[in-house]
Amino acid sequence: MDQKTKINILIADDHKLFREGVKRIINLEEDMEVISECSDGESILNQYDEILPDVILMDINMPNMSGVEATKRIKEKYPNAKILILSIHDDEGYVFETLRSGASGYLLKDMEAEALIEAIRAVADGSAYIHPQVTGKVIEEYRRLSVKEQTDGFHPLSHPEPIMEKMPDWRMLLTKRELEVLQLMAEGNSNRVIGEKLFISEKTVKNHVSSILQKMECTDRTQAVIAGIKNGWVILS
Repeated sequence: MDQKTKINILIADDHKLFREGVKRIINLEEDMEVISECSDGESILNQYDEILPDVILMDINMPNMSGVEATKRIKEKYPNAKILILSIHDDEGYVFETLRSGASGYLLKDMEAEALIEAIRAVADGSAYIHPQVTGKVIEEYRRLSVKEQTDGFHPLSHPEPIMEKMPDWRMLLTKRELEVLQLMAEGNSNRVIGEKLFISEKTVKNHVSSILQKMECTDRTQAVIAGIKNGWVILS
């Protein structure tokens, strides 16, 4: 594949062994390449000006400047920058903080290689990506804060409008299988696990997810799950 067509990636993490492991995983893919790496927040700002990467993989906790602060600084200067946060924290508070700072995604460091690659491609294409393991917590927190919004005007992402308006009855929109996939997405399952639970291939799951997003007019999985909950299509135990 022509190098110009590759997704160019900057890795920012203060642990060299972790950077090397992620770099090896990424460089195995034909459509992406790690073009630079650094170990602290300030270095990200200096390097971004020089290389203009397609995606930044950034640790949330780094010396000199946190990933959240670095994200804010980069987005102020480059609004179209695409940043994927890496973290050991599965607390929804961290996720909301990074999204408010302008990040396009949030991954846990114990992710599978498949999830990392899927997230990079999604963010590079302009979508958002939240690690399936924390999706359920994010949705629950969103619901709690949405109730708070109704009483005092607070919104979890400082967004003036609801993510989606009331949608048509699901029977006119999604197939039975797509509804099952949406429910499993809401429970935080990856495409591989969803396939195992439904006894279908991972490729088939991906096709269902794409169909769900298209029908619901959503740009990412989390938005679809939130809309599903708001319309009563998904139930979280």
